This record gives sequence, C-alpha cells and structure tokens, in this order.
Amino acid sequence: MLVQSQRSLFLRSGRVPMSMSFYLQIPRIPFRLFRSRVATSLALFLCLLLSACNDSSNSPPAGTGTGRTAIENVTVIDAVNGVRENRTVVFDGDEIVAVQAAGMGTNATQVIDGSGRYLIPGLWDFHVHLSYDERLTPVMPDLFLSWGITSVRDTGGLMEKMLPLVEAMRAPGAIAPRVFFAGPLLDGSVVVYDGNGRPEIGISVPTPEQARATVQELHDQGVDFIKIYEMTSPEVFAALVEKAQQLNLPIDSHVPLSLRASEAGPYVDSIEHLRNIEMDCAANAEELHQERLEILANPGQLSGAELRSMMHDLQRLPAVQNYDEEQCDRTIAAMADTMMVPTLRLNSLNLAPPYLKDDWEEALSRVPMAVREEWSRQASSRIAEGGGDTSFAEWSVFLTDRMHQAGVPIGAGTDTPINLSIPGYSLHSELEMLVRAGLSPLEALEAATLKPAEYFSVQDRMGSIDAGKQADLVLLDANPLEDIRNTKRISLVISKGVPVAR
Repeated sequence: MLVQSQRSLFLRSGRVPMSMSFYLQIPRIPFRLFRSRVATSLALFLCLLLSACNDSSNSPPAGTGTGRTAIENVTVIDAVNGVRENRTVVFDGDEIVAVQAAGMGTNATQVIDGSGRYLIPGLWDFHVHLSYDERLTPVMPDLFLSWGITSVRDTGGLMEKMLPLVEAMRAPGAIAPRVFFAGPLLDGSVVVYDGNGRPEIGISVPTPEQARATVQELHDQGVDFIKIYEMTSPEVFAALVEKAQQLNLPIDSHVPLSLRASEAGPYVDSIEHLRNIEMDCAANAEELHQERLEILANPGQLSGAELRSMMHDLQRLPAVQNYDEEQCDRTIAAMADTMMVPTLRLNSLNLAPPYLKDDWEEALSRVPMAVREEWSRQASSRIAEGGGDTSFAEWSVFLTDRMHQAGVPIGAGTDTPINLSIPGYSLHSELEMLVRAGLSPLEALEAATLKPAEYFSVQDRMGSIDAGKQADLVLLDANPLEDIRNTKRISLVISKGVPVAR
C-alpha cells in the first residue's frame, strides 16, 4: 500500500524540458448539449425484459408507482447543498417538487419514513460496457438499479448492438438506468478491440476524412459523446476533435500512444484509467514518446492489441520508476479542466481485491451462473498466485491524489464488466478507492453524481436533490459521510420517480 512515507518513490528531482509541439491548432471550446429508428426482435425482447411488467422482484411497493410521494424526516446529502437534516423530499412522477423542513404539508398520496436514514442522489457508473459480455447484457440494467446506480455512461460498443439496447433502456416504462452512450471506440489503422481474442467494440478510423465522416454518422445516429482510443494517429485525433466540437459532442479518450498526455488532454473532456499519463510524468518523457512513434510504424505488422501491449510492457513501469515531480506537475496543469475517470477499482485491483470482501459472494450470486462460475475460478487462481506487483496500482492511487489536489475534476467509473466487475456493486468499490486516494466521502459522492451531470451539461436536472430535478434517489440506512461503504446499505432505490425493489 502506498502511504505518505512511501511517496518519495515518485517524488524524485530532475527536469527535462517538455516538448509542447502538437498537431492541433484548433481552440478548445466548451461542449453543449435521437432517436434512431430501430425495429428488431432484440429491441422488443429487451424492452419487455427491462420493463419487467409482471416481475414482482422489479415492481414498486404496492401503491407507490404513481402519484405524489414524500420521504419524510430524512437527512439529505448531496455535493451541491451538503448535509440537510430533518427534511422531507417530495417527488411527483420523475420530478422532485419540494425539499422542505420536516413537518410541513406535502399533499402526498404515499409517504416513506426516512427517520434515521440518509437520502443521496442516484449514482452514476461513468464507465461501463453494456455489450461487452452478452451473458451479462440482459441483467445489467436490473443489477445497476439494485445497487443504486440510476445512470450509466457506456464508453464503447458497436452501433448495431448499442442502438437496440439504448432503445430498450429508454422505452417508456422500462425499468433501467438512464443511459448515455458513445458508440464504438474510434481507433487507428489497427484496432485493439477488433474481435480477435477480445470483444469487438472498436472500429478503424485511419484517415482524417474518415474521422470526420464517422463522427457525423455517429451524431446522426444519436450518440451522446464520442470515444477516442489509443492507436489513433495525431492527424486523425485532430480531425475527430474538430468535428466533435462542431457538433457539440463531448469527447472521451484514452491518451493516444502517438501523443503525450499534455498534448491530447486539453482537447478532450474526459480521460479514462489514467492511461498513458505515466509516460508524460517521466523525466525522459520526450524520449519515451519518440520510442513509441518508432514502434507505431509497426514494421512487424502486429495486431492492435499486440502493438499496444508491447508499448505498455516496455514503458509503463519504467516510466513510473522514473517519475519527475516538476514534469508531472506540468502535465497535470495542462489537463486541469479535463475530467479524469481513474477506474481505481480496475487499476488498483490488487490493492483491494473484491473477492476478498465479505459481501463479494453475495454480490456474485446475482450474476448469471456461467459468469459466476468463471469469475469464481479466476478469483481462486488469483488468491493462489498472490497479490503480484503493485507498482502501477500504487501509482494510480498516488496520481489520483495529486490530480485531485490540483483541482482536476474526478468522475467515478468502473469499466464494468471487465476484470471481475460486478455491475452496480463495483461502483461502490470505486467510491472506496477514491476515498483511499484522498477524496472525502462527499467528494467521492460528487464524482458519482454531480460531476457526471456536469460532463453532459445536465446539472440543471441531475446531480443533486433540489426541486425541479429528476427523481433519481437512493435511501440509505447509514451515513455515507461517516463511512463511504455505507453507500451499500441501501434501503430503497428510486429511478425516474418509481421506487424499485431490490
């Protein structure tokens, strides 16, 4: 575990001038804020499944599905208003109509006793892949809601799979989280997630002309943002950014291996996994970059996955060991307005393995049998092998803390269902890791409520508990500000104004 006394590992002196030459000359502008005609049997099936019309496990308690509802005598907690004790929250359908002192009249037809309980906004998982594992796809919406996740951001899936899913999740009456989606990973001439040995969720965008055409097509099909991946060339990256900004589409990204984080970061709205930032925090950052450019020429005609793995294996840990504080401070400063989604649950898995937690088996019991058995075998193998090297895990926690201290916005995402990530459950593990990295419990909640809403410019209707906002709420039996793990002590989930039984 990386503690304060050990941070000297990363705080070594030495400074190398950083090249800021860059292919982009366009200014970065704020983004702003579909319906696609899809009529397939898959969409119909999913719509019926998600609506769960006659499934009592998904039905609201008798009489609470319609009309004005009041949660009385509750402590309300959110990142905008802080802590408000002895409140009554009233919602009518999918709208909060009042947050008032307890004891005032409500005209509510249904009343929920919130005495001794805590009400927080519905949570987001800001990095999911709904179509990554088809064994999990049908059950993911219900699993998310059962753990209080009322909104998700899907960061990569082919459109022919995503469109029916999104259509079903957004259908009237569907019991499912709100969903925001990017469509496929926009990758380079070679594609990492090309379907060979791993799911196919990426596509090749080899030229600037194709980049602009692809972004336009995705926009016309209704995506909420785009996702740029690691094998993208500088010229294609510039074209993707330019076109997305013209269409007011937020831009999510891994740092392309052809660029440095300080070059690419200022032009995108979020970066996932802290990926490739370590190379721009090294004393020899420019040397590492030049080495990557030579490897990217790909004389051996490697696949996208092989090429990326080679560079990560070659440079990641040496870069961490060659950390330079001043160099990294410049890199962080360049990305001051770019949201980081560190996915510490993934990056730092061996610091807090989920399968060693007391509630892991119960959470795992909710997933389909085939997945449960496979993940149980993986967990047993990892326990037998031991924890392994924790350098990158510790680095990820360390860098998240440094970025947080510098004021970089943080979003909470998990990469569900990759690497033993149980849908819904894993978001709570991410909150724990964010607190471990230095965020306060309230700041961790902000990363899973307000920050995602701000990313999509919907904070006027999501992200806090205020009159006029949408009725996505989670009622807890214990105070999450005393222990962030209390976000798992869920009494009731309310999605789009409907209480959903767990």
